[in-house]
Amino acid sequence: MWRRTYLILLLVRIYFALSPSYLHPDEQFQGPEVFAGRIYSYPSQLTWEFTSDRPIRSVFPLWPVYGLPMSVLKWFYHESDQGSPPPELVFHVLRAGMFILSFVLEDWALYELVRTPRYRVPTVVLVASSYVTWTYQTHTFSNSIETLLVLWGLVLIQRIVEDKENLAVLSCVVLSLVAVIGVFNRITFPAFLLVPGLQLLPYFVQRPLALVTLIAFGGFFTLLAIITDTLFYRPSLSSSVLDALRHPVITPLNNFRYNADTNNLATHGLHPHHQHFLANLPQLLGPAFVALALAPFIRSRTGIAVDLRNKRAVAALTGTMILSIFPHQEARFLIPCVPLLLSCLRPLRSRVFLVAWIVFNVTMGFLMGIHHQGGVIPAQLAIPSIVSSPPSPLTDSSGTATQNATVFWWKTYPPPRWLLGNQDNQSLQQPSITTIDLMGIPGPDLVRELDKSVPRNCPSSSSSSSPTAVYLVAPNSATYLDQFNPSSPTSDKSPSSLSLLHQWSYPKHLNLDDLDFAEDGILPTLRRVVGRRGLNVWLVTRSSCVPQSK
Repeated sequence: MWRRTYLILLLVRIYFALSPSYLHPDEQFQGPEVFAGRIYSYPSQLTWEFTSDRPIRSVFPLWPVYGLPMSVLKWFYHESDQGSPPPELVFHVLRAGMFILSFVLEDWALYELVRTPRYRVPTVVLVASSYVTWTYQTHTFSNSIETLLVLWGLVLIQRIVEDKENLAVLSCVVLSLVAVIGVFNRITFPAFLLVPGLQLLPYFVQRPLALVTLIAFGGFFTLLAIITDTLFYRPSLSSSVLDALRHPVITPLNNFRYNADTNNLATHGLHPHHQHFLANLPQLLGPAFVALALAPFIRSRTGIAVDLRNKRAVAALTGTMILSIFPHQEARFLIPCVPLLLSCLRPLRSRVFLVAWIVFNVTMGFLMGIHHQGGVIPAQLAIPSIVSSPPSPLTDSSGTATQNATVFWWKTYPPPRWLLGNQDNQSLQQPSITTIDLMGIPGPDLVRELDKSVPRNCPSSSSSSSPTAVYLVAPNSATYLDQFNPSSPTSDKSPSSLSLLHQWSYPKHLNLDDLDFAEDGILPTLRRVVGRRGLNVWLVTRSSCVPQSK
């Protein structure tokens, strides 16, 4: 039964891995966006973490996960004389890669960490049934990579400690590599292994050569990571490694200095120190959090057994405590805790728990894995074809369409520029697309921005050049835009006003940032955000340019 269930959950994981939900901007702008502009001729926008004088993100752990698959695809298409691969294919290849890493490395590590043989498969199945495994762990997050590194750090510590006859040289070398990648990936990585790593001290006292091996290879991999980052951020030094060593870019140090300043964290949002324990862990674990917290008191009634006296629980709890010191706390920071804590639950016989667990994960899976900002990726992939086939208001009397377009995004997550694909290949006759992210600015400010960009005159055969097309991408729940929709009874019919002509829509899109229960009330907000879910692409034009229906 367990193996059959695991195979079904594997298919579920594949489905969510290939679904275009968008959980957080970091999954694009701290990974694929970084390499797309360098490997392909895709447009890309590097965020401040990569462009500041003291960059805080390392490319050393990102290259094998994102850069290598992109380079392999580029080589394959180059050898086949097919140009650059389409961004949609690259997107799915990267997601498939994250699924494979999760399927192989996460499940394998859990199988080794659970010492009792009869509990191993049920534990792997329980973790595989979590929506966090379906969604966060299959997305291109640094937190997802951190989860794998934490698990394998514990596995290697376990292997070293249990190797009583040999020096465990190979395990020490691999552990040093995992530690360096972990620190350069996220500076929070040591928090999860700090206390479990203390059990290595007696081993190193008895076998100092193992400690020397760990330190020596750790220094080598650290040097390699620093050189990699330095050459990435200072390409002018690429001809000399010695120059790179004289002017190194040490991203973990920059990251620590940045996060140690509360004023910097305030720009990202400050949270109470209990946020991780009382809000973020329940959000990730759902009924399992209740079971872990109350199992010692209700075990006789529920049959739920919990074992927190192991290094997995110690790693998760101490890591959460250390991360709680910092006032900026997001749920994704605790993704490594999910498999660690779920592995502390014994095989479950409580029907109440199983029903609650299934309902929780199915609900959160469809919310976070399908609908959460679910239209941003499909819309960005569709923009080139939408712009290339404009409607009649954007063509002159000779039928010539504009080759320039400005696309405004409103009330969505930032659109990844790289998904627009190859913009430099003139032989493809692709339009030039400018992306402007307006975030969640007030409606009147949005109208002013659109009014400045939309041409005052309609296209005509006498014009020497085609006008720049203006498009707006916004959620269907943005009722403020109804007044500009000609098909809406509340639209403004004055000749000078703007009009929105619907071009494209994606129904599986929810904008949770648009929830305003305090001002609008619970039911009206749900009717608007959930009842009018979806993401639309509109052509913005003057009302006078829109053909009047008879």
